[in-house]
Amino acid sequence: MTSARVSQRIGSIAESATLAVDAKAKALKAAGRPVIGFGAGEPDFPTPGYIVEAAIEAARQPRFHRYSPAGGLPELKQAIAAKTKRDSGYEADASRVLVTNGGKQAVYNTFATLLDPGDEVLLPTPYWTTYPEAIRLAGGVPVDVFAGPEQGYLVTVDQLEAALTERTKILLFVSPSNPTGAVYSPEQTKEIGQWAASKGLWVVTDEIYEHLTYDGVPFTSIATAAPELGDKVVILNGVAKTYAMTGWRVGWMIGPADVIKAATNLQSHATSNVANVSQMAALAAVSGPLDAVEEMKVAFDRRRKTMVSMLSAIDGINCPTPKGAFYVYPDVRGILGKEIAGIRPATSAELAALILDKVEVAIVPGEAFGPSGYVRLSYALGDADLAEGVGRIQELLGAAK
Repeated sequence: MTSARVSQRIGSIAESATLAVDAKAKALKAAGRPVIGFGAGEPDFPTPGYIVEAAIEAARQPRFHRYSPAGGLPELKQAIAAKTKRDSGYEADASRVLVTNGGKQAVYNTFATLLDPGDEVLLPTPYWTTYPEAIRLAGGVPVDVFAGPEQGYLVTVDQLEAALTERTKILLFVSPSNPTGAVYSPEQTKEIGQWAASKGLWVVTDEIYEHLTYDGVPFTSIATAAPELGDKVVILNGVAKTYAMTGWRVGWMIGPADVIKAATNLQSHATSNVANVSQMAALAAVSGPLDAVEEMKVAFDRRRKTMVSMLSAIDGINCPTPKGAFYVYPDVRGILGKEIAGIRPATSAELAALILDKVEVAIVPGEAFGPSGYVRLSYALGDADLAEGVGRIQELLGAAK
């Protein structure tokens, strides 16, 4: 008889580091502490009014008080297909869309549907903290392919080739990237897509930051840049980041018919349909104008420049300028081992803990996304809080010796 109370499969999952940091910051703030949190990737803007109004109207309609198809409302699936054609240049019938409870469910559904035990996934690193956990939950094996600041946090085909084995089934491709803000050029995207196609790999591409690029850098969908991939590509996306809708919980996956059918079967047992009111809000978002997005992007761009400038002024920190998303991913290896407020942090996790303890600023250590030696800060928060928070870090680390 086994004595384990929690299964090994679930017991081995790490808590979401970004949500943990955000929760700790909010708890301290609720206790009256002047904490500034750079942990969560969450726009500080309210959801645009026309989207909220669509939700209110939907809530009044009795038909939305009932179950709806597990795979999503037909009108939303159609709108997502149209939006994907508009933004990614990728053509897919509405029947190849599955609406999910946020982007995370799309991630898990995809890996659970594609992976058998022992299958390997090439995971460009630094990665979003949920990817390796979702891969392991599905029985797969994440294979880190690390690209540091020296190469702009962008992996190369040579690196991917070196990590390839006979068990490799999937390449995960994310551009713009969370946590680094790196964006692959159209040429790099095409080269990687063609390489994956030549090896017979599936490509799972997360496009949730597609509208957040800066300095004239274009977003490129690997699904259209490398048509050679054929029906071995799955696109993940959602409304959370583009429309400031993190709490509405609407994402989706787009893929070949057999994969979408299988993933829909999974979802029918896991959660059934996404809340209908949220789906109607998402319908208003994806079929509406991008004006609100552009307004938010102006603010993100301003904050990006401020944060990079302030962090780069700290001796021992190398802060590459991100070209997308709303994160910076500074290299802090030059400050580790120095004495700061009587302590010598040896890892980025120790440094993040020190910063929270001494100046009440919450950041996420690189250990959550790959190797130690880096930290992630989100600039999706108000300008005043950003300046105050980074100013505190400057003051603390400026005294390092």
